[in-house]
Amino acid sequence: MLKRSKLFLLTLTIISAILIVFSYKQFVDKKPKVVFVLRALDNQYWEIIRAGVEQGCKDFRVDGKIMAPDNDTAAEQIKMLDNVLEEHPDVLVVSPAISADIIPKLEEFVKKNISVLLIDTDEPSVNKAAYIGTNNVELGRKAGALMASMLHPGDKVALIGRESPVERERIKGAKASLEAAGINIPAETIEIAIDDKQQDQKVNKVMETILKIHPDLKGVVTSTDYLAIPVVKILQEQGLTMPVTGADGISKMVELVEKGTLAGTVAQNPYDMGYLSVEAALKVTKGEAIKRNIDSGVDIVTKDNAKEKLDFLKKVLK
Repeated sequence: MLKRSKLFLLTLTIISAILIVFSYKQFVDKKPKVVFVLRALDNQYWEIIRAGVEQGCKDFRVDGKIMAPDNDTAAEQIKMLDNVLEEHPDVLVVSPAISADIIPKLEEFVKKNISVLLIDTDEPSVNKAAYIGTNNVELGRKAGALMASMLHPGDKVALIGRESPVERERIKGAKASLEAAGINIPAETIEIAIDDKQQDQKVNKVMETILKIHPDLKGVVTSTDYLAIPVVKILQEQGLTMPVTGADGISKMVELVEKGTLAGTVAQNPYDMGYLSVEAALKVTKGEAIKRNIDSGVDIVTKDNAKEKLDFLKKVLK
């Protein structure tokens, strides 16, 4: 009888140990669930961010879900966020649409103890764990300094941006650097909507007007590659050569530098933005402290490093 009791206890101990190991393995293997709601996925800039997120999810063992509305509008993003809220992820990483209506929606996540991280676009009034992205005033300063380095005091430079707080910050930074270098700024326009489907045509009209009034223009600083590229095109059509800077580091813009069409530009690091957001999200799920502002940096792209950047983009976007 005593032997049977000992055997029973031994069997029970073994089974308990197996269950403990199994339970522990399940706990260890459980990946944190993070949903990434981007503003769009219909251009290369957002594709580069997605590539960074995907690699980050692999490296940090995060169960990541990436999505974006078909239209870059607040209404569409709010609908998407409503659905995500029902899923109750561990962390929400979002690039908020430019609208005050987004703020109360994000606060709903916070109230349900779902940490919110902002990527690409900061919103100071949101109760977020962190912002991961570019210091846009600093990007503008670097763009202005780069432009000034290619010109002479008194030369004329036009500033062209879109209607968004982010791009206004870039124009503000560029203006500060240019004025400090003695560059004349006869034209500054921030009148193109960020989601305008006729953006290229409007850029053409803006440039035609500027060149008509200021035929001695020497350079153009834009707030995004998606303005810089059509600016370069209209200049080429008119047989004009002058420096133009963008902001995003997409392939088409870097190719213009690599080919020698442009001497240089500045570029965000959207891939790093995506990758760093995954790392930050994982730390949040572990209760680790993170910086409130995680700067993904700004690169100066010139002929010397343009090919290296292009090769990197080809690798991550394959």
